Amino acid sequence: MAVRLVIVEDDDRVRAALRLALEDEGYDVVEAPSGEDALAALAATGPPEVMIVDLMLGGMDGFSCIRQVRQTSDVPIIVVSARVDTHDVVAALEAGADDYVTKPFQIKEITARLRALRRRAAGSGQVGAPHEKVLDSGPDPLVLSAEGGTVRRGQEQLHLTLTEFRLLCELAEEPGRVLSRQTLLSRVWDRGFFGDERIVDVHVRRLRTKIERNPSAPRTVVTVRGLGYRLDVR
Repeated sequence: MAVRLVIVEDDDRVRAALRLALEDEGYDVVEAPSGEDALAALAATGPPEVMIVDLMLGGMDGFSCIRQVRQTSDVPIIVVSARVDTHDVVAALEAGADDYVTKPFQIKEITARLRALRRRAAGSGQVGAPHEKVLDSGPDPLVLSAEGGTVRRGQEQLHLTLTEFRLLCELAEEPGRVLSRQTLLSRVWDRGFFGDERIVDVHVRRLRTKIERNPSAPRTVVTVRGLGYRLDVR
């Protein structure tokens, strides 16, 4: 069955080029020329397997569209935008985007990022005995089930995006060991040396807001200055 993909792009030529290229890759593409149209499509048919969102849209901008989607869905989102300023990249990631590609772009770069997202989604949905790891054993313990695809604090299920979940799983695989940003880029985003380390930092901040007792003083996912991040089991 074809993977359903929604393109949110107000430039007709860019949207058409993406649609034709991605249909050749086997995707079932839905076009949305505005953020409002994208939200209406999701409301009518449910979330797709993946979304591509431009930031500079008429009416609702891409940032607002992503935030609205994130209220109800963890669908992987790739931003494709001409904006290259650091503040725009960080703002898009903090709004809930999983990845960021700047215009002009090569179609093969988009398709490679999409394949990486699908591999991560497939890996997070593996069926098996839900072996659980207790990451914080205090009151209302923090419990991760990598095989089951769940994280909970006490009895409350925590809603992590695919990228946040994969990031936590990678850190939990080697508790107590510092993983560099480039190592995390390679493992979580399937990127090598050309990856943008800002992506790691922003997703770590988002992850902390969901799993830490006090995100401003994290004790589970800690920063090791100049080296990277470490998960401390408590």
